[in-house]
Amino acid sequence: MRLTADDVDRFEASRPRLEAIAYRLLGSAGEAEDAVQETFLRWQAADVDRVEVPEAWLTKVLTNLCLNQLTSARARRETYVGQWLPEPLLAGDPMLGPADTAEQRESVSYAVLTLMERLSPAERAVYVLREAFDYPHREIAEILDITEAASQQLLHRAKKHVADGKARTEIDQAAARRIVEEFLAAAASGRIEPLVRLLTGDAVSIGDGGGKIPARAKAFEGAVAVAKFLRGLFKPGEAKRALAGGSPEIYAWTANGDPAVVAVVDGRVVGVMCLQVTAEGIAAVRNQVNPDKLERATAQWAAADHGEPLGTAF
Repeated sequence: MRLTADDVDRFEASRPRLEAIAYRLLGSAGEAEDAVQETFLRWQAADVDRVEVPEAWLTKVLTNLCLNQLTSARARRETYVGQWLPEPLLAGDPMLGPADTAEQRESVSYAVLTLMERLSPAERAVYVLREAFDYPHREIAEILDITEAASQQLLHRAKKHVADGKARTEIDQAAARRIVEEFLAAAASGRIEPLVRLLTGDAVSIGDGGGKIPARAKAFEGAVAVAKFLRGLFKPGEAKRALAGGSPEIYAWTANGDPAVVAVVDGRVVGVMCLQVTAEGIAAVRNQVNPDKLERATAQWAAADHGEPLGTAF
């Protein structure tokens, strides 16, 4: 079927919402864009005049494409080199989607996206559609071809799994900057004690290099172990500079709504370190250095007014 200009406009009006749903489901901006483009191709091939509610139709097609993608992604991640972390989205990225409620903000946080890897594809879909986009269970049931009772049960299980992680403390941009500045000062001090004071006793540190940048395959666990790792990470070294392509400029920013350390070399984002902040302290440090997962961050960074760096690393 040949789409009219109105049909194309109708789809484009839905694109931001579709991309935000797909990113939460897949944890990858690139895969989210591909899923939305495939949805457009399905829209193009459909008899759109017979589609009563285009938004519902598009959401159903996209969600099921993502469910298929999640099933194959599980197999790929079993062979992934090292730890797998989601692709970070920097502040201002439209793919972050709605952020009006605490549930919407939490659904795209780096911590929750990581925890959602524990969920089955169906649990993840129900959690995203209900918590982030406020779809009623009746509509979710129609999208997933399940009963309302099944949708409610899937949400209950999903929320239980996600709640197993530490509760996140919501903070604004100014507070995030202060946290990052304090964190960097402690990391650059050359001593572990200042870092230990900022971390929770059971803090963890995880890095994703995708086999392209060195990253430990096993997470560091416990405040002392994490502090020792961070002290070494920020210690100057020629090998680190060579690997990064220079001495990275360090910025305090937010990624997925969390305080983040952004490392930039010649305009290229080479690392995004997300800090999971709780009432007790920093509970997790998740460091994304896989270059394949930083391309969108680099593009967003180029368009951002990010001011002067706090300094340089190593």
